[in-house]
Amino acid sequence: MLEAVLARGRAAAEARMRDECRIRRVTSEDGSDGDGNVVREYEDLYAGKCRVQQTSAQAAQEDVGEDFQLMLRLEVHLPMSVVGLEVGDEVTVTASAHDPDLPGRVFLVRDLAHKTHATARRVGVTERTG
Repeated sequence: MLEAVLARGRAAAEARMRDECRIRRVTSEDGSDGDGNVVREYEDLYAGKCRVQQTSAQAAQEDVGEDFQLMLRLEVHLPMSVVGLEVGDEVTVTASAHDPDLPGRVFLVRDLAHKTHATARRVGVTERTG
């Protein structure tokens, strides 16, 4: 009985995932290129449906050196089949059905949540703006 209810809940959650994203992890940082940019290599972890939610209107201000950055807290919902994520993984929105401003945005995984009867994998992320 519980398995059937959970399966219906997961199907309903996935039906609301109308955006697409790619998740990858930095596997190496090999010095810098000629312009001083760090050269990173990535491992692809997931590409597929997702849903981006802003959990609240709050944001945190960060002062980095003389730079002001606004750290927005959001949540990315993924199918429960997405496993093995780690803090620091990078989520890039590749398409959005309803928000033309989402594609191209890059988020960093900051919070992982685990729950016995979850209908979606909800991952806390931050987007750095500034």
